[in-house]
Amino acid sequence: MAIGVTAKLTAKDGHADQFEALFKELQDAVNAQEPGCLFYALHKSRSNPLDYIVLEQYQDQEAVDAHQQAEYYRRIGAQLGEHVTGAPEIEVFDSI
Repeated sequence: MAIGVTAKLTAKDGHADQFEALFKELQDAVNAQEPGCLFYALHKSRSNPLDYIVLEQYQDQEAVDAHQQAEYYRRIGAQLGEHVTGAPEIEVFDSI
């Protein structure tokens, strides 16, 4: 059973461009290096350009664990922290 994840983030005012550039680096690394990640993409809100959601899907829990332990995920995630208002709101789903 696949696992879906959403992560909601809000960029600090004046930091959206830096946030998007760093996230693009992370997104490219995930898509290139994580075969267990089926989908990983950032989306920007149409109603508030500082609000974002990451849509993710993994083939199993092992793939989720590999994602969270990846060096680039930890490194870029730390850099992203400078450009967001707080910790992401994460929700995990089971596929049907």
